[in-house]
Formats: sequence, C-alpha cells, structure tokens
Amino acid sequence: MDNPPQPATAVAMLENRVFDEIAIGDTASISRTLNRDDIALFAYLSGDINPAHLDADYARTDMFHHIIVHGLWTAGLISAILGTKLPGPGTIYLDQSLQFRAPVAPGDTITATITVSERIPEKHRLSLDCQAVNQNGVLVLKGTAIVQAPTEKIRRPAMALPDIRLSRHERFNDLLSAAKAQGPLVTAIAHPCDALSLTGALDAAVAGLIIPILVGPEQKIRAAAAAAGLDITGLRIEAAPHSHAAATRAVELVSTGAAQLLMKGALHTDELLEAVLRPASGLCTERRLSHVYVMDVPSYPRPLLITDAAINIAPDLAAKRDIAQNAIDLAHALGIETPKLAVLAAIETIDPAMSATLDAAALCKMSERGQITGGIIDGPLALDNAISPGAAAEKHITSPVAGQADILLVPNLEAGNMIAKQLTFLAGADAAGVVVGARIPIILTSRADNARTRLASCAVALLMAAHNRRSNR
Repeated sequence: MDNPPQPATAVAMLENRVFDEIAIGDTASISRTLNRDDIALFAYLSGDINPAHLDADYARTDMFHHIIVHGLWTAGLISAILGTKLPGPGTIYLDQSLQFRAPVAPGDTITATITVSERIPEKHRLSLDCQAVNQNGVLVLKGTAIVQAPTEKIRRPAMALPDIRLSRHERFNDLLSAAKAQGPLVTAIAHPCDALSLTGALDAAVAGLIIPILVGPEQKIRAAAAAAGLDITGLRIEAAPHSHAAATRAVELVSTGAAQLLMKGALHTDELLEAVLRPASGLCTERRLSHVYVMDVPSYPRPLLITDAAINIAPDLAAKRDIAQNAIDLAHALGIETPKLAVLAAIETIDPAMSATLDAAALCKMSERGQITGGIIDGPLALDNAISPGAAAEKHITSPVAGQADILLVPNLEAGNMIAKQLTFLAGADAAGVVVGARIPIILTSRADNARTRLASCAVALLMAAHNRRSNR
C-alpha cells in the first residue's frame, strides 16, 4: 500500500496592502524584546563603539547617548511594521520625524504601533502616527512617518532571518576582573627573547596581573624589545646565557620564593618542564603535570575545560586520574563549585576493544571510592553526548554530566589538541592555557594566541595560585 501524501509544511507569507485598500485609522503593531546581541549588532553595523551601549556601567552615566542608540533600535521596529505589515512589501519609506522619549534597556519588551493618519491619493502617500511603549506602558518613542504605498499586490514567502552568533568573550573578561582583584604576582618569564613573549609579559603587567622578571640573555631580550618597539625600562632582567639556563634560573626564582608564577617565553615547552621536573626544583608534587585549556566557546553556555592537550601524549589510567584531579582543582579555582567531568571516548558504552572506554569506567569507580574528589565524573561519553543535552536525550543517556560537562577529559593528546584547535579556529573560541599539578601553576601560551587569550592565561594562573594558597592554610 502506498504511503498517503503528507501535508506540505506551512510557509509564512508576506502580503501587502495596496494604497486603495488602506483607510485612515488602520493600524498595525509589532513587539520585540531588546537583548544585548541586538545592541552589539547595532554597534557592529554602525561602527558606533561608544561605551554607552556596549558597557552597562558607563551607559548609566551617559543617558543621552543611551536613549539615542536604543531609540534607533526601537525606530527599526517602525520600519519593520511598514515593510512587512502596513503597507507591507513594496513600501517606499520617504520621511520620518521621531522623538526618543525614554530609555530602552536590555530586557525591555517594546511594542511599536503605527496608525494611518492621512492619505494623499495623487501620490499614493500615507502619513502615519508612530509610537512605542515598553512593557510598563511607558512611552519611549513617538512621531510620524511618510511612505509611498504600493499599488500592486505582492504576496511572497517570508524570508528567514540569518543565524548569527556573536563572540563576546565575556567569560574571559570575568576571569580578568577576578584575577585583578587578587593583585599582581611576581612572574618569572623563561627566555622572553621575541616580540610575542615580551608583548604578552608587558600586556599582563599593564593589566595588573603580573610583575615580570625577564630571565634569559640580556642582550637578546633588549634587542627583541627594541626591534618590536617595546619599552622594558624598569623591568628586572635575570641574565642567563641560553634557553636551558633561562629555564633553570626561572624555576630557581620560583623555588626560592622570589617569584610566585612561571611563564613560558620563546623556548620549547619540554625545556621549561624539564627544569620544573628536576627533584631539586622543589616544584614537583605527588601528581603528574597536566595541561588544561580553559575555553570560552561562544555557542556553549559555560566555560569549558579540556585536558590534556599539550603534555601527556598517551596517558595511562594512573595519569588520567591525576589529569582529572588537576582539572577539577582548577575548576574550583575558577569558581565552579562542583565541576562535571566527562571522560571522552568514541562511544558511550564500554567496549573491551577500546581502552578509552575501560579507563572511563575505572575513573568513574575511582571517583565513587574517593580516589578522585571534588567533582562529578561520568563516562565513557562521546563528545556530542558530553556537551549537547539533545544528543544525550536522543541516546537515552541519563547522567548528571551528559549534555552539561564543565571538563572534557580526552583519551590522548591528539584528540585534545584537535578538539581545542577546532573550537578555536572553526567556532571562534578563545583558549587560555595553564599547566597544573606542580606547586605553582605554569603559564603556557601558544604562538597563535592573541593578546586576550594570553592575558586570560595569566588570569587563570593567578586564580589557581590564590586557590592553592587558600587550600594550604
């Protein structure tokens, strides 16, 4: 038996009203709630970066500009009514006179209304009274609009608005604010002999995050600063003849208490970590070192930690236990009270042929037995099940972690590196990097990092250091 024909999906249609169909007193309305994305998009399109509409605190002190900018958004509702409802498609907007009577703030629901007040038959023109009120009935806009109404009937499918995602980086801004409140920490920077590492150090110093000690060949450091036009006057320089010696001396400064943080400069990561891991350094703990990316992903509703994507190539179960605990501790430092950690694999069931699924099951049991503390762990979970509530529901996964993970523990370095790079370069995410598991956090940045992520890496390290101090009291 043939399947019965399915009804076609209804398509919204736009249909205008020609001049001869419109009478004095005819009216149309539209309602919309102003949100921060609306304001950001207006700023982007207009080039108006006045802090009155990008900074909520400043907006309170510049109410005039605040009224104008948000009033222009409200005026856009008038245009929307004219172009889609009355008269609709084919309308030519000729003139307007609008008064912005009261401020419109994010969260306000505005209802705009137009009413035909005059018809001019010989030119097919209409004069319309315009007004807009907020959810409390307060008049925020009033005025008039003049349009030329269409004379031919138009009926066509409504076009869907484009899907636009804004990358705000507010979470990193919050990190910076929280870190600044801790005060700057003296930071030994190993071998800052290029423009990138020197710029990162100076930017962090200006931001009030660190007090840099530049450790390396003094002539090279000064030459790099001069070539980049950077002023390092007044910064302490600890002379060391080459990168290996710079790593050793930077670690010594931290070990003796002359510095509280360690930052990678223009040297290989393994050079710096080799110096950290020497027994004489005094920086080792009972835990394995691991790297954590703290990511600000525009499409994800919370900070996302990914570990380990830079140090442990193919960690075994014991290493993964340390990696998990290090990440949970860092999440606590960032203010996540009970972080949810997803142990990733390619599937969400245990398969003896896939060691990642066995490790995930073991880590969950270790958490139950108190061998990993401070968080909620579940796995194995595929990536989609870990971060998407819809994907988790589709597979009938009941879990306190699935769909809402704060931490992704990856099976190996390659997987973590790919996830982090994909989020950075394809999804517009920012990724701050820090090494944890030592007595102090180690700021580890990439040459591809922008200034914001370098500052965020410093901020994460400051918050971790403050958390460690509190924990050791």
